[in-house]
Amino acid sequence: MSLSSGSSGNCYYLEAGGKAILIDAGIPVRTIQKNLRDNGLSFEKVMGLLITHDHTDHIRSAGSIGEIYHIPVYATKAVHGGMERNFGMSKKLTNASRRNLERDVETLIPGTFFKVTPFMVPHDSNDNVGYYIEVSEEGEEPVKFCLVTDCGIVTDEIRHYLSMADHVVVESNHDIDMLMNGPYPSYLKSRVRGQGGHLSNSECAQLIHSFYHKSLQHLFLCHISHENNTPDLAYRSAEAALRKEGVRIGQDVVLSVLMRNSTSLVYVFGDTLPQKPTQLTIDF
Repeated sequence: MSLSSGSSGNCYYLEAGGKAILIDAGIPVRTIQKNLRDNGLSFEKVMGLLITHDHTDHIRSAGSIGEIYHIPVYATKAVHGGMERNFGMSKKLTNASRRNLERDVETLIPGTFFKVTPFMVPHDSNDNVGYYIEVSEEGEEPVKFCLVTDCGIVTDEIRHYLSMADHVVVESNHDIDMLMNGPYPSYLKSRVRGQGGHLSNSECAQLIHSFYHKSLQHLFLCHISHENNTPDLAYRSAEAALRKEGVRIGQDVVLSVLMRNSTSLVYVFGDTLPQKPTQLTIDF
């Protein structure tokens, strides 16, 4: 489940075998707890927090989760260093809750079935990673999940990890025309479009072309800009990319837009066919 996705805050919840992890914590802890409780999920199951990068909309509550709730916080050394210097994080981490990850090295989160591999994603932060995650419960086929957000440019490494996953969260941040004709000052427009910025709808569509494979079941579009995009524009762009691959939306692949200030549906991954909405799926 996505709890929030966008510049106001980011947080994602994954559960398997009765244990859970979070990816990013850019919203208040109480909001995380309430949103989970309202959807029949449990904060008490969380065994680790993975951080993509050190911008405030991804780390605001990371210190509290680590220090107050004693949940280990996983990130690369560079991301941990940036978090230490970011005044937007409500509480700083100590060595007791800090865990270091290395890019392209698989790590099993203790007490869980989650095997996580961070990989480099270009962005204007101290470091930024995507996460490829495999979940292998005993006797079951592995569930393969990948998240890429806050991505300035697409690399072969990004395509590689996305091409292995059956369930993908990928950024579709802005519509280029809306951005260039919108209220942002010139320097901010350049930053968003630059190599340390964000993927546009068209860049996301091109990325989908490059990594799509027939095992893909769920495609979630994340980090939609409030000022420079709409859920419908992002959805239609990705939909067109999938249709060019011969994909039947809602039958072969579930395509969903994750919203800024509200939770998504709770999606169940596995070896069964995905949920099959026949209309535009926007998780208001």
